[in-house]
Amino acid sequence: MAAPLVLVFAFLVGAVPFSNIAAHLTRGVDLRTVDSGTVSGTGLYKVAGFGPLAVAGILDVGKGAVGPLLAGTDRPALAAVAGGLAVVGHDWSPFLAGAGGRGISTAMGALLVTAWPGTVLLLAGLVLGRLIDQAGLGGFLADVVLTPFLGVTMGAAAALAGAAVVVPMLVKRVAGNAPPGSPRLRIYARRLLFDCDDPTVA
Repeated sequence: MAAPLVLVFAFLVGAVPFSNIAAHLTRGVDLRTVDSGTVSGTGLYKVAGFGPLAVAGILDVGKGAVGPLLAGTDRPALAAVAGGLAVVGHDWSPFLAGAGGRGISTAMGALLVTAWPGTVLLLAGLVLGRLIDQAGLGGFLADVVLTPFLGVTMGAAAALAGAAVVVPMLVKRVAGNAPPGSPRLRIYARRLLFDCDDPTVA
């Protein structure tokens, strides 16, 4: 498949909001109306439980792998960018008027194809965050370490794959779903470290 088609397809598949679809089908709920409005596995679990979360999570991982698989192993840079665009689509889905999730599952799916140790690292960050009751902090630490870790362990192509998925995740973590420019800098920093979406929290 031609490179432009791979990138467009990766973005559009990544933008399919499986968590929101699952919430709507099982509970008639739009996750954009739940808590912070982030269309995430956490929101889905709150409204629909583990079963729908497991199904949507598998689909979110799978959609992240589609673009890199289409790119193939002989085009590592294209595969890396395709994985990143899948995360962008997930985080700012055109099917949800620009809303979306954090992109962690989608990033793990992309990295399964392009640099599998990155998937292990992101998963370890989630587990660590749960253990210390700071899910946002655990995820943030994994995001920060991801690109240099892949560069050291697997080389430049893997580092590019890591950077391609981690940049949109960090931007989403900082910006959330709030209008650009509305929160103050210290609120951005708090979101970045502690995954706090409440714009009233200083």
